[in-house]
Amino acid sequence: MNALTSVCIFCGASPGGDVAYRAAAEAMGRAIVGRGLRLVYGGAKVGLMGAVADAALAAGGEVIGVLPHALTDKEIAHTGLTRLEVVASMHERKARMAELSDAFVALPGGAGTLEEIFEIWTWGQLGFHAKPAGFLNVRGYYDGLRGFVDHAVGEAFLRAPHRDMLIFREDCDEMLDALAAYKPPVVEKWIGRPEL
Repeated sequence: MNALTSVCIFCGASPGGDVAYRAAAEAMGRAIVGRGLRLVYGGAKVGLMGAVADAALAAGGEVIGVLPHALTDKEIAHTGLTRLEVVASMHERKARMAELSDAFVALPGGAGTLEEIFEIWTWGQLGFHAKPAGFLNVRGYYDGLRGFVDHAVGEAFLRAPHRDMLIFREDCDEMLDALAAYKPPVVEKWIGRPEL
C-alpha cells in the first residue's frame, strides 16, 4: 500500500453541464479529508475547482492551491484556502503540484485537465516518479478516453502495462483505495527498438 498523505485533483474551472459533476467534486473533497489526506489543486474558486476545495475546507481539511500569477484574475484565486501558492508560470504550477502530491485524480474537465493528468502519466511511464494517476469517471465522462487509450494499445503506440497505470473508477472511495494499492509496472519504457 502507498503511504498517501496528499492527493492532487485536476478538474475544470467550469462546473460542466450536469449537476452530477459538481456533486462528484464535492464528494471527492469530503472523501480525501475523511481519510486524513491533504488536497492539492489548482487554486481557483470557480467551477469544479472551487467545489472540490470548498467541500474539503467545509469538512475541516487542509487545502493547498497552486495558481500562476497570470490566472489569478481569470480563474479567480480562492482566498480561503489553507495555503495559496502563486507561481510564475504553468510549468512551475504543475511541477509544484507534483512535488506536493502523492497521487493524482482527474475529475471531469477540459483541455487543461487532460494536459495535466497526461503529463503526470507520461512522467510515470518514463520512470520520473512512481505515483498513481486516475480518472474519476463520473456518469461515463471518460468512457471515450478509456476506449481511445485501448485503441492506442491495439495500434502499438502504447504498451498494455502503461495503459494499466491509469486507474478508472466511478466512486470516490474506490478511487482512493485504488490509489493506495497502486504498484507501478516494471517494464521498458519504449514500444520497440529500431533496427540499427
